[in-house]
Amino acid sequence: MRIGIDARILGYRRAGIGKYTERLIEQLAHLEKEDEFVILHSRKDKETLVHQPNFRRKTLLTPSHHRFEQWLLPLETLPLKLDLLHSPDFIPPFRRNYTSIITVHDLAFLKFPHFVTSDSAHHYGQIDQAVRRTDHIVAVSESTKADLVSMLGAEERKITVIHEAADPIFRPIRDLERLREVRARHGLGDSPYILFLSTIEPRKNLGTLLRAFKALKDSYPAADGVLLVVVGEKGWLFENDLKLYEELNLQTCVRFLGRAPLEDLPMLFNGALMHVHPSFYEGFGLTPLEAMACGTPTIVSNVSSLPEVVSDAGLLVSPDEVEEWTTAMYRLLNDSALRLVLRDKGLRRAAQFSWEKAARQHLDLYHRFRPR
Repeated sequence: MRIGIDARILGYRRAGIGKYTERLIEQLAHLEKEDEFVILHSRKDKETLVHQPNFRRKTLLTPSHHRFEQWLLPLETLPLKLDLLHSPDFIPPFRRNYTSIITVHDLAFLKFPHFVTSDSAHHYGQIDQAVRRTDHIVAVSESTKADLVSMLGAEERKITVIHEAADPIFRPIRDLERLREVRARHGLGDSPYILFLSTIEPRKNLGTLLRAFKALKDSYPAADGVLLVVVGEKGWLFENDLKLYEELNLQTCVRFLGRAPLEDLPMLFNGALMHVHPSFYEGFGLTPLEAMACGTPTIVSNVSSLPEVVSDAGLLVSPDEVEEWTTAMYRLLNDSALRLVLRDKGLRRAAQFSWEKAARQHLDLYHRFRPR
């Protein structure tokens, strides 16, 4: 069977959907030696992910998210004689001579259209056609599956839920010297800190967290000396959160580190007292899973897929209730026994998700469409 995987997004962004695509391809290479895989790359991406005989790189000229993509991509994929093309970035070629499987990670662009850039709205605005015209859909959570059915009228029988997993680099780290080195490099010293990790954009709801952290510092002496560390690149409308940070006079106790290298993230998780994730909506909720895999207690919003991922291994809070976030952070600051309980539960919960398991489920799905 000749299986194509559209990895062109890796030429533009290796986080989010790019990370999902990369991890999936790497695990498929560990498992599968018989089927032939054709990995479609952007000409901007010079890296070959897999070097083994049944994996072949094919560089395409058609850019990801290009306005003429639906005209050009079918022309470039036609000569490849694929049996199936998996499109991890939602939108497949609508005209094709092979089976199509797409992955839908979330429907945030429909639920919160005011949080989406015009370029993203144009590309992901094709989701109605994509859902109708693809042969099968991978949803990364039961929550996303439910959204597909309720918001787009997708047929349940056409959807398979396959959970993502944390990268294996996210694990408990006991090397105190490495932890100190990373803290020092990011200017954190020995200060205890609460970690927020995400692109700074409206959907991630940093504003509620800043207000809750301000209340924590003002109301609870136990929070003296505790920092809020914000890790992530500046996204769309980040200026609103920066303005709020200045209005609340949080300059001495909130640190914006920007985008940190991937290899630093496990150390930043391990060094944190807790991880906080107040997002309004997530299709899966990978960051809380990474926190749990490191043994870091996590507080998440009680919406969309987050309860599905975290279960009872974290504290669940309404995303727009400032007082609830303040109280939850104080509980974890003040209760070392609770932190230990959530650490243990989080490690056990994270162990239920793996990229090997996800890759096997994808293979099983691909083989359901094997030509006869």
